[in-house]
Parts: sequence; C-alpha cells; structure tokens
Amino acid sequence: MAIAEIITIGTELLLGEIQDTNSKYLARVLRDIGVDLYRLTTVGDNPQRIAATITEALTRADIVITTGGLGPTIDDPTRQAVAEAMAVELEYQPELWEVIISRFKRYNRQPSENNKRQAFIPKGATVIENMVGTAPAFVFESKQKSIISLPGVPREMEYITQNFVLNYLKTRYLLENTIIKARVLHTISLGESSIDEIIGDLELLSNPTVGLLAHPGQTDIRVTAKASSEQTAEAMMQPIIEMLYAKLGNYIYGEDETKLEEAVVNLLNQHNLRINIIDSGLNGQILSRLIEYGPERINGSTINGPVSKETLIKIMKESSQQDVDLVLGVRFQVDQNRQVLYLALSQGNQVFEGERSFGGPSGDAPLWAFNSALDFIRRKMLEN
Repeated sequence: MAIAEIITIGTELLLGEIQDTNSKYLARVLRDIGVDLYRLTTVGDNPQRIAATITEALTRADIVITTGGLGPTIDDPTRQAVAEAMAVELEYQPELWEVIISRFKRYNRQPSENNKRQAFIPKGATVIENMVGTAPAFVFESKQKSIISLPGVPREMEYITQNFVLNYLKTRYLLENTIIKARVLHTISLGESSIDEIIGDLELLSNPTVGLLAHPGQTDIRVTAKASSEQTAEAMMQPIIEMLYAKLGNYIYGEDETKLEEAVVNLLNQHNLRINIIDSGLNGQILSRLIEYGPERINGSTINGPVSKETLIKIMKESSQQDVDLVLGVRFQVDQNRQVLYLALSQGNQVFEGERSFGGPSGDAPLWAFNSALDFIRRKMLEN
C-alpha cells in the first residue's frame, strides 16, 4: 500500500496570511484512490528547510507531494530544494522555456527575465504541463519513491492533480484495485467523551476504522473503509453505520455534507410547519442560516440588547398570533463568566423551556449556542 506525505510551502501560510486549502483537496483525492496519508507539513520559503523536510519525508513515504514555491521570484525555492534533497543540479530546459513563453502569449503577456527561472528543474525530473497557468510542475522519481511538485495556486494544483497526478499514481503504484471510502455521521448535543463511552468498542476496529472529531456542541463520527471497490467499501461500512445509529439514535442528525440547519428545515418540511425565531444575543444568525434552506418556512426578528425571560416569552406570545406553527425564543448572554443560553419553544398553548451553560472558550460559545438552539427545535419536532 502506497504511503504519502504532503508538504505545503510558503511563509505566508506560516504567518496566517492565507489559508491552506490545497492539503484538504489532496488528502481527499489520495484517500479516494487508496493512498494512505500519514503527515501534512508546512514549511516557509527556505530551500534548506524544505530540502530537509523532503529528505525526512522520503524515509517514511513512497510519495511526497509539494505545493507552492514554483513561481519566478527569488522566494520561490521549491525547485532548488528538491534538487538539493535529491543531490542533483538544476537543469535549464530550452523547450520548457519556449512553452512558458507561449503560455504568456496566450494571456497576451510578455515573460520577464526572472520567469526564466521556471525553465530550470532538477536534473532527471519530468515536466508536468500546466495548461491553466505559467508555473511548470514536475515529478522526480528515485527507485520506488516519487516527489511531485505542484503549483500553490489552487486552480492550477487541482487541474494538474486531475489530469496527471491521479493517473500517474494509479499506474506507478498499482492502485487501480484499491480505494479508501469514508462516511461521516454528524451528532449533536452529546460530547466527544460521552460518545466515546457509547461507541468505544467500534473505535478499536482496524478496517473499517471509526474516529471522532469534536466541534462546539457537535461531534462527527468518521467511518473509513479500505477495499478493492467502492461497492465493497460501502458493504464493509454499512453494518458499522447501522450499529452507530442503533447506539446513538436521534443524536445523529445527518451524514456527510448535511448541515444542522438543513436537517431542521427538512423536518419543518416533513411536518409542514412554519417557525418564527425571536433572537436575543446571537445577532440573527439562526434566522439567516435557516432561511438559506427554507425561506418559506422561516420568519423572525432580532432583539438588540439584553432582554429578560419574561419579556422574551411576551414577545413570543405576540409573535404566535402570526401565521406560524412554532415560535422559538433565544436568549444568549454572559452570566458570571459563563455563557448561558435560555431557549423557549411555543406550539399552540404549550411552551417548552430549557437552559444550558457553556464552559468552553468564549470564541466557541456562539457556535455552541447556535447548534444547541437548532437541536432544541429538532428534538421537539422528533417527539411529536
């Protein structure tokens, strides 16, 4: 089984000036063709440090993929770093320079003299044509190891990955009969440690594997299978998925790309209900995010400033006179260094109330409150 590592290159990544989206993309496509990814590393624009990182990665991995550092400027050091790691010289390729010139002409531009740096690649490397940009990529093979250097511009990196890298890896590492398939179950209102206690036995499996990822007020459960085909992987995962539903029941609100607000709107549609949201303290985010999925089902208003529970209930009663089936009142505030969420849901003459507090980082509190409020609605609809 092929093992890969990804190295993203750029001081701007280390300084937090831009977000690394390339690793996420590459990790998913590698997973889908059955390549095990063991490490992601980010290195600044220093050729010696990049070379050392590549050398170290090659002691563990069959495939090392770099992104970034292939531009024409002095602080684009990937070509030099790969050459140093593989103990070869950079080699000027006149044919590549002609390709670069023609690429610039296509964009009605003239290359500057420093663009000529891009026509130098490590001796023995193979150029990968970049049809959507001017930075040439390349692959360097050493015995059973491969270094694939891709541009950092996401559009260019993705194009080259789809049109060269995937077929190259499948052929070189005989990956046609291996895939890694994953499904993610989203749970709400049950902490990571509590879920671990319930499904801990499943987390010990080796194939499929089961893992947890915690968010404020929400925990994801990832089920991953390695198999010879997508159908086989699905068949391997299905019994585990069924066990998870049996163990966790309504704590699971959806799978994969399903968002909590989408799940709530789906329930409103199923029950043919309309809801009014009265929001104090969450700046209208419940209303705005629900409307995105069901504008015909959602209405509401935002209260500026703190409000008492009694006032919130009064506003809810006034709101219930409108053409709605449910009214959710939300009051979120800091009380003695705690983030406290008061929830009230009215349906007809009934009012269901709940209060919860959050002890985590204050920056996570709004997301926790949002998730808690939507789950409050969801559970009341599931009970009816």
